[in-house]
Amino acid sequence: MNAAIRRANIRNYSIYRFQDLLFAYFEYTGDDFRADMARMAADPEVQRWWALTDAMQDPIPDRPAGDWWLTLTEIFHTD
Repeated sequence: MNAAIRRANIRNYSIYRFQDLLFAYFEYTGDDFRADMARMAADPEVQRWWALTDAMQDPIPDRPAGDWWLTLTEIFHTD
């Protein structure tokens, strides 16, 4: 999974848990997010991982149709 994440141009990836809610943060460094995510989804190791973990997740109901995750809009950032 770590190699697939790096190949998808994802860096600084963290997952947090609060009660039964997961929150993931990552920085995307590529040029074509949808293409990188499609390549990652086609990876057999990623598919194996998802087969193990998807049953443990309940996606947010308000996410866009066809998406597993809800992408949040950044409203503040400082370095």
